[in-house]
Amino acid sequence: MSAHVFGPATGVGSMPGGDAREAAKTVTGSFEDFPYLAELPARGPGADMIGRTAGLLVEVYARVEPSGWRIGDRPGMDTRRARSWLGEDLDALEEYTQGYEGPLKVQAVGPWTLAAALELKNGEAALSDPGACRDLAGSLAEGLARHLDDVRRRVPGATPVLQLDEPSLTAVLRGQIKSASGYRTHRAVDRQIVEGTLRSVMEAAGVPVVVHSCAPDVPFALLRRAGVAGVSFDFGLLTERDEDAIGEAVEGGTKLFAGVVPSTDAALSDPASNVSGVRTLWRRLGLNPGSLAESVVVTPSCGLAGASPAYARKALAHCVTAARSLADNPE
Repeated sequence: MSAHVFGPATGVGSMPGGDAREAAKTVTGSFEDFPYLAELPARGPGADMIGRTAGLLVEVYARVEPSGWRIGDRPGMDTRRARSWLGEDLDALEEYTQGYEGPLKVQAVGPWTLAAALELKNGEAALSDPGACRDLAGSLAEGLARHLDDVRRRVPGATPVLQLDEPSLTAVLRGQIKSASGYRTHRAVDRQIVEGTLRSVMEAAGVPVVVHSCAPDVPFALLRRAGVAGVSFDFGLLTERDEDAIGEAVEGGTKLFAGVVPSTDAALSDPASNVSGVRTLWRRLGLNPGSLAESVVVTPSCGLAGASPAYARKALAHCVTAARSLADNPE
């Protein structure tokens, strides 16, 4: 992927509150080079990440049960609500991106976190059934392609970028997703199947894809093999174990969406110090400091749904300033 696909800073996805226009105004005002479609989970079921993505599925429908989202036979009130909120968010984004040209990010839950979260009729996760996982991934791929077409129609100057949220990916690979009873866990899914499914969903999307997880132990090497354009992660959770894989990713041209600004209300220090860890990592890996700004997109550590509106605005502005500091003083 060429270096100009992404802007220097962006957000992860979720924002506080329930006002779509207010969120779109904040996001587009903060990120002139890389806005994104805000998600507002505080509105309730259907605005949460699982429900919102379930609303994008083609010929697969889900409804809210006391235990979570369950696949059903026909679209019900929950599906309609999810679609209606997404429509409202897109309307607001369209209003605030008039004349915009450049990358524009939309987020959806990836196939494995979706399979771990959506229940089949028997109450077990779709993850328990390889056929259900395949069907779900196919339905998601088709739904995402339609969603991206809609985004292009609404914002003709945009180059869409798709973020797949996969916070459960590591747990799926390690066999750590609990069964409905909670007494056992679902078997680990074979790494090649995980990789192949991600690849097929990304190919169907036909746009640069970034995979996001703010869980520890992000599988950087697997994601790179699957063909991601970027990996979005909480920089504070990195350990030395991750460093070789990160170095290889950077050298292979994978963008790092480094979550360095706290995602819940915190005293924000000087933006340059938020990215000092990134500079240190670069030095340790022996990477060229000149490539820093080109390889890194600065983001909050995770979504901002749990932040106050005033802090969320501050955190986004902080990301922009921190990215500028990386570009101006890479050493």
